Amino acid sequence: MAYVPAPYEDAASVITSTTAILWSHARFYTTLTLMNLYALLSQTDRQRVSDGAIVPILSNCESAAWQLVLLWSQLGDFDNLEYAWWLQRESEQLDAKGIAVRAVGIGDRASGQQFCAYTGFPADCLFVDPTAELHQMLNLYSGLSVKLPGLSPSQNALFNLLLMCAGVGSPGTLAEVWRGYRGDRQAPQLIADEETINAFPLPPLKGSFFRWAGGKGFQRPFELATLRLRNMTEVLSHWKTYVPNAAYLTQRGATFLFNAQGELLYEHRDRAILGFATDMRHPLSFLSVAIETK
Repeated sequence: MAYVPAPYEDAASVITSTTAILWSHARFYTTLTLMNLYALLSQTDRQRVSDGAIVPILSNCESAAWQLVLLWSQLGDFDNLEYAWWLQRESEQLDAKGIAVRAVGIGDRASGQQFCAYTGFPADCLFVDPTAELHQMLNLYSGLSVKLPGLSPSQNALFNLLLMCAGVGSPGTLAEVWRGYRGDRQAPQLIADEETINAFPLPPLKGSFFRWAGGKGFQRPFELATLRLRNMTEVLSHWKTYVPNAAYLTQRGATFLFNAQGELLYEHRDRAILGFATDMRHPLSFLSVAIETK
């Protein structure tokens, strides 16, 4: 007669296996903690968008007073286009404070070139990671991972992305979407009165138009939503370029700020779509706080 294990033996086996997995993860995190994060990043090579060279991602910024390292999700992700917009807006202040910016996004060099052409982000500061290897090494949130039978990894990722856009496995996303429509008196005005925004299918809109929606000097109703519509139009118009492999659509990113000695002053690990900053009203406000308190 064949041996049939007792129920409690199966349970013990499951507990043992689960404990082993948890212990393995714990050892990994301990190793990563003991191994300086800055050292890990400084030893990481990726393809630079400007010239296609495989070089350390922190090259040419070793002498900077501060180093802002961004792990971006898929380069066609709206979060990254919005993040880059804020960096461009504050570029003079970043330069004045001696902050060197380096970003690693998911995609290939063509993705990076399109991203830089649209956002104005410097191509010599952007690196690409086609398979999100660095994101996984740092245990960043991979997003919702529901798997439907019969779907390919890319199709499953797109399905999960749609769920995350609806707030499933993406806390705060719907509230942030709504903030873009209703406006926010605690956030700054985003579009200058004389600036013209082209966001298909809307007609060209001057910044002064939004005064009719509530005034000036703060984020007016529909102002942020219009900028996001412009980003969406850009991505959908160049989808294959921005997203060469859709399997990583749900992967989230992170922000790290280091001083000249490689000490970590600030970190933010994204947990949601439109959650790339702790304070989405002022996404870069952490820089002044971290630098001044240090």
